[in-house]
Amino acid sequence: MKSLFSYGYLLLFLACGPTKIVETDSESILSSGPEGLKAEIPKTAEFTSVQKVEAIMNYLASDELKGRDTGSEGIELAAQYIEKRFEEYGIPPYYETYRDTLSNFRKPAYNIVGMVEGNDPILKDEFMVIGAHYDHIGTIKPENGDYIANGANDNASGTTAVLELARYFGKGKSNKRSLIFALFSAEEKGLLGSKHMAKNMKEAELNLYVMLNFEMLGVSLRSKKYELFITGYHKSNLAEVSNKYAGGNLIGYLPTSKNYGLFQRSDNYDFYKEFGVPAHTYCTFDFTNFSFYHKVGDEVSEMNFEHMSRVINKMIPVVEGIANAETQEIKMN
Repeated sequence: MKSLFSYGYLLLFLACGPTKIVETDSESILSSGPEGLKAEIPKTAEFTSVQKVEAIMNYLASDELKGRDTGSEGIELAAQYIEKRFEEYGIPPYYETYRDTLSNFRKPAYNIVGMVEGNDPILKDEFMVIGAHYDHIGTIKPENGDYIANGANDNASGTTAVLELARYFGKGKSNKRSLIFALFSAEEKGLLGSKHMAKNMKEAELNLYVMLNFEMLGVSLRSKKYELFITGYHKSNLAEVSNKYAGGNLIGYLPTSKNYGLFQRSDNYDFYKEFGVPAHTYCTFDFTNFSFYHKVGDEVSEMNFEHMSRVINKMIPVVEGIANAETQEIKMN
């Protein structure tokens, strides 16, 4: 997550052994979404758990990784961890290897990218990118002897969500469209990882349908009637479609997000610029519920794992519904 200066204040912005797969309940219910939309919502069993989320977070935000600064030994360990998880989950590399070497950063730096091919002979040629940045800012000026900016909320939390979604789809094979799972580096250096990847994919004429980005999901929203917001809320109908598949008011509108231009301050933005398709960030940071942005206090101990596991479980039918819809129902406004 990068810094945003506005009106004299320093603001925060959104730059966020093999495991047994739980079967989903095939029974479904008819749910009404916003403005009368209806969809068959699968009654999905709880897939992830507090324990699974906590295990991933405990490693990615550990002192061993020293804040995952781009080009550091710590982020190399994080990259290896993500690669191993993709291998376990049955996610093959999108490129020749999982590593997409950045062309716009002076040190060796890598996006980690895997793909699950769609199972529909026609729709598999349409792609969805599901992403989050896995870098942070490394070590900083000490506070009470602690100098590691662990980056639990920013953005081990978003990385964890993408890894759990990858685990679900990697062995479930439940997607008609093809899914690209991308963990971006150098977000904290100016969105460089997503900028590099979006540019190259556009040049390769990827048929991109939508980009779904995850950022700062570690703490719950306060006094809201929804559980997440998306940046660029009014740029497409993604919130409406998401709520349809969630079977409730999962996604809402946070005016602060628009006021401070958060849409263009995370890894969704370059996909929007390059492709002109719906590309948004899901988030639960609202400027009031987290005080440790780019500080040593962004620790696992500050995270709400019950909230995180609940959000990930609720996002599964959303991503699955979007991936399996017969038509491209997400439209730019």
